[in-house]
Amino acid sequence: MPFADELISPDVATALSSSIQSAIPERRLSELPQLSGALDGMSLRERADLLRDGLLADVPGDYRALADVVRSARDLDSGFTGWMIWPVTSAIATRATQENTAAAFADAMALLAELTHKLTSEFAIRTLLRHDLDRALAVITDWTKSPDEHVRRLASEGTRPYLPWAVRVPEITQHPGVTVAILDALYRDDSAYVRRSVANHLNDLSRDAPDLAVETAQRWFEAPAPATATLVRHGLRTLIKKGHPGALALLGFAPATVDVDGPNVTDTQVPWGGDVHFSAVLRNTGTEHARLSIDYIIEYLKANGTLSAKVFKLAQRDLAPGAEVVIDRKHSFRPLTTRRYYPGGHTLALQVNGIRTHPAAFELLPADAQTALPAES
Repeated sequence: MPFADELISPDVATALSSSIQSAIPERRLSELPQLSGALDGMSLRERADLLRDGLLADVPGDYRALADVVRSARDLDSGFTGWMIWPVTSAIATRATQENTAAAFADAMALLAELTHKLTSEFAIRTLLRHDLDRALAVITDWTKSPDEHVRRLASEGTRPYLPWAVRVPEITQHPGVTVAILDALYRDDSAYVRRSVANHLNDLSRDAPDLAVETAQRWFEAPAPATATLVRHGLRTLIKKGHPGALALLGFAPATVDVDGPNVTDTQVPWGGDVHFSAVLRNTGTEHARLSIDYIIEYLKANGTLSAKVFKLAQRDLAPGAEVVIDRKHSFRPLTTRRYYPGGHTLALQVNGIRTHPAAFELLPADAQTALPAES
């Protein structure tokens, strides 16, 4: 994932200022030109918000004044694209809600759809969703029939309950299912770009309403497209990791008669930055064919001494009666910016079709621990 200074950089801020200036040559900008040097230390969204506010200050007046400048900049400057568009779409949505008229709201929705192929308007649309959910959803529902895949994707991505980097829309998270009609309209979409968004949206929905997510996916299987199975597997991935019975059954992972020998940890002491090696043998002891979803679970030691579980995908296997599969894997404790490790006791377990095995314990050694050397003879 690129860093904030690579996406909305000082150069991007300068380019935005130039694009807006080209649209209003009769008036010198005062705020935007200064902001390229003010981005250091800010997150991506903070940078977008700062440039949004600068744009709003440099183009005062009503919503129409801003919309005219933005459309002019778009038509005059071929470089009016990329990450500079986030603060622009955010400014459009902000000014429209401040004006609070039906005309401004409708035009803002249309302008965001026009701009979304330059850079997705998924972040800015949240402001309009928060302002008037029903009105926004009525427009977005029509977007699902757009010939432009970017607009159709915006319908799904912009309404996701837990869209990364974006503000939450409480009316969506508090009322799971309000966006299901949008997903129903798009799950058979010809574009993989759109279907990927639908899958991620379904996964978001499963966080608040797991049974509804499964029911929705099950309904899609009743009228599937060639890619529906792939979409559903991705959309229910979190529920599969959690061992949700309905999600497992829908994807063919029914309860199975399986004997699990393991997991067995090779070394119970793992050096800081090293790997924990583990193995297991799974044998189908039943009389029916078994389709297995196999995960492993690391319980990480936290700073307060408690354990926090993280599920990792391992394998999917089909076993005939009497057949077995051997697991031989390792899990790395190399330093990561996204996870902090604490030395001490950890555990590792397998999860087979949602059922956990007994955990195997191991110790992560401190960073300064030294492996004892054999004595010289």
